[in-house]
Amino acid sequence: MCQDCGCSITRHDHLLSSGHSHSKIDDNIATNPQLNDKKTLSIIHKILDKNDIEAQHNRAHFEAKGITAFNLMSSPGSGKTTLLEHLHQYTPLKYAVIEGDLETSRDADRLIAKGIDAYQIQTGAACHLDAFMVHSALHHINLDPLDICFVENVGNLVCPASYDVGTHKNIVLLSVPEGDDKIEKYPVMFRRADLVLITKSDLMPYFDFSMEESRAQLKKLNPNVELIEISVKDPQSLAKVADWLLQHTGASA
Repeated sequence: MCQDCGCSITRHDHLLSSGHSHSKIDDNIATNPQLNDKKTLSIIHKILDKNDIEAQHNRAHFEAKGITAFNLMSSPGSGKTTLLEHLHQYTPLKYAVIEGDLETSRDADRLIAKGIDAYQIQTGAACHLDAFMVHSALHHINLDPLDICFVENVGNLVCPASYDVGTHKNIVLLSVPEGDDKIEKYPVMFRRADLVLITKSDLMPYFDFSMEESRAQLKKLNPNVELIEISVKDPQSLAKVADWLLQHTGASA
């Protein structure tokens, strides 16, 4: 899948932006024939450039309606849909959800059953949403009454971080069963986060998960990111998420 969408170029871009030496970059490219082919690189850059233009269009579309958009990213099963099912009970903000999965409309169906407007994108083989998919979905949602639009990205801790879909803020979820080591192992995702939610915190006594280690790893990667520990069984923790959203809604206007 990554050979088709261009995600593999992000390692090269990240090395450049991080100040790594060109010799190290060249060594890295040499191990990936795709990144050693000028024609392939040119095509990938064109895809990413077109995506970024469409993402800006999406943002302008949201802003024209007074909507703040949030990109929810995580591995599968971290609790993105479950959070969105419960969050409406703790915030006066009206929101809708654009759902991304390879197949089925199960997540959108769950949200619609809760009275939340949702539209499902089935990506087929694509490991992430892109700005064009999100733009198409916008035509299936009534934006007029909304304060927020959530884009629930495909479950994946790698590729979604590489594609701007036109949102204003990135929220990354990490569940306790996944382990605190995932922050260091998937740094691109966590570097791009504005908020990190440690989900399923009620399971903390049963797993070897350290909040202290998580905070330390995040501080090294992304000193300005905020972290909230949550459980859908703990109303107070969901109220903290609702407060954060309220503080950041309208920030794009």
